[in-house]
Amino acid sequence: MPATATKTAPSLRGVNLVKTYGDGATRRTTLHNVSIDLHPGELVLLMGPSGSGKSTLLAVLSGLLEPDSGQVLAEDDGRLREVWHLTPKEREEYRRRHTGFVFQGYNLFPALTARQQLEIVLKWGGSLGSGEARHRADEMLDKLGLEKNKHKKPAQLSGGEKQRVAIARALVKNPNFVFADEPTSALDWENGQKVIELLRDAAHERRASILVVSHDHRLLPFVDVYYHLEDGHLERRSLDHKH
Repeated sequence: MPATATKTAPSLRGVNLVKTYGDGATRRTTLHNVSIDLHPGELVLLMGPSGSGKSTLLAVLSGLLEPDSGQVLAEDDGRLREVWHLTPKEREEYRRRHTGFVFQGYNLFPALTARQQLEIVLKWGGSLGSGEARHRADEMLDKLGLEKNKHKKPAQLSGGEKQRVAIARALVKNPNFVFADEPTSALDWENGQKVIELLRDAAHERRASILVVSHDHRLLPFVDVYYHLEDGHLERRSLDHKH
């Protein structure tokens, strides 16, 4: 069963979100008054065809892309704050303290080893000392089967290894929110299953709110909530599996 039998208050709310691109004849509405709630302890899957607005919604909810209208209310020290009413500096600080990201393009630093990718997040985002940061980084890399790759830089890693480093980096500081864009796309299913199980554990055991955008239907048995986005319209769908 999911970790939460009774619903807690949402930790993040998207309310009547609208996002358009282009002008005139090329104007296209990617999000049509989309509303969504994320709760602590839940792993949420967002699916839909390519170009349906999934990555746009993820970017809006995570404070990376401003909507044309609507609200993003996120928990910060026990209260909901409107993310897009914060100053850019406050929004950056909020993301630093509370969020982890998994991007499609990995976004790894070319000059840093796998271990250093995680250490820099812990020192900057988690304010840990060098020794504790190294211990936490090694522990997370080991969980993802990367113990032999700690000293390798991105150019020395396969696509799947880079993806796992990116996921380790997103989870290592135990964030309140994790936003993952196609986290299993570069992985074989054995490693993809490790990743989704790790994300599920982060939700259920650490009470994080985790939103995964994916085309991979094999993830459905592992998630708590399933949304489908198409032509800018969001629909919550039932899960016909049992945990």
